[in-house]
Amino acid sequence: MLRVELICTGDEVLTGQIVDTNAAWLAQYLFEQGLLMQRKTLVGDRFDDLIAVFKERAPAADVIVVNGGLGPTTDDLSREAMAAVLNEPLVMHEAWKKRIESFFHERGVQVPESNYKQATMPQSAILIDNDCGTACGFRVLVENTWFFFTPGVPHEFKAMIQQQFMPFLQAETGLQTRHELCRLLVFGFGESLIQDQLADLMLGEQIQIGYRAYTPFIQVKVMGEAGSSEFKAAITKVKDRLGGMIVGENFNYLAEVIHALLPQKQQTLAIAESCTGGLVSSQLVEFPGSSAYLIGSVVAYSNFAKTHLLGIDEQVIQQEGAVSLEVATQMASQVKHRHQSDFGIAITGIAGPDGGTIEKPIGTVVIALATSTHVYVQQVLIRHRSRMLVRQWATAIAYDMLRRELTNTAPIFDYGLIQREADIAVPLPQSV
Repeated sequence: MLRVELICTGDEVLTGQIVDTNAAWLAQYLFEQGLLMQRKTLVGDRFDDLIAVFKERAPAADVIVVNGGLGPTTDDLSREAMAAVLNEPLVMHEAWKKRIESFFHERGVQVPESNYKQATMPQSAILIDNDCGTACGFRVLVENTWFFFTPGVPHEFKAMIQQQFMPFLQAETGLQTRHELCRLLVFGFGESLIQDQLADLMLGEQIQIGYRAYTPFIQVKVMGEAGSSEFKAAITKVKDRLGGMIVGENFNYLAEVIHALLPQKQQTLAIAESCTGGLVSSQLVEFPGSSAYLIGSVVAYSNFAKTHLLGIDEQVIQQEGAVSLEVATQMASQVKHRHQSDFGIAITGIAGPDGGTIEKPIGTVVIALATSTHVYVQQVLIRHRSRMLVRQWATAIAYDMLRRELTNTAPIFDYGLIQREADIAVPLPQSV
């Protein structure tokens, strides 16, 4: 596999004055193209340090992206350092010089003398166009390694990578085999358990398995040669082994899965939330087009709101408590009925850090899903997690109940990391 590295330059990054978002973006972008960035090096704006890093990394990589140091100021030293490595002078690229002059003249501004520096590069360098700014990029060959110099401004950097760097890799570095990535989203199980489940699988020499943990999900990443029988077989083996643990393929979050499924099924949704405080609906409205299926959402946080906004029987709240199977059942059925939607989701619980009892400790959450025929309800205990994490886990469970219903599987499922204390399936009254 092609060895790709990144060298980030700049004292402002090295000292933490700014966060290096370019590196994270590039790593993710390359990963989506089937490439792994094998190393990132961070170096300050010091001439000798830049030279040392360029010389050190050249033998270790096939392609190195150098980000930053192409500006007009005295601390922008990437060009000068590479010219020293190559033992050749900096030269003015006349065509880019005229480009800079046109840029400023069109704006009615005289070209600052310092900006002409942005049209210089090592003598053997090949210019790389920059549609978004005045600093051109360039590439040079050092010991059979291509160095690809890019500006540090994020939108300029991203455009250059997408428009120039990837075509360059495909056309000029012998990158013939395209690798493909399959991302399997897992919810409710720990990373170590998933690793143990897959440890003995024989997937082939060209297959790579990776893991990404981000609460409350685990992403299992399978990478291999695009379209190959080995890659297809590996995905099948991993899917078969993980089974119902998988809640989505090539999605990052369950909300994305729901956003894709509901329009596909031409179904609608209404939501009633208590302890999650609007988190379920807010994750869906992050996506453009959610109005096609999300009819409405009610945050009924207090008992007063539950009775007056949703029509929950006050006696049921008094007898069973606001966090109960009975109240969640009514919340889901009523929000579905009042919004005339195909599905209703309801969540009520104790997110903490106080408010728990012996019978219903912190982390007790009841989630309900109303369908055309039944209300499926489960009470779970989400232990030893912060208030925000309790809300995030509860939201994910609600989404997964709906996902399972939409894919014709049982809405209630056993998650390894979540204790289910009770569950019921109540026939939906014909009048509701």
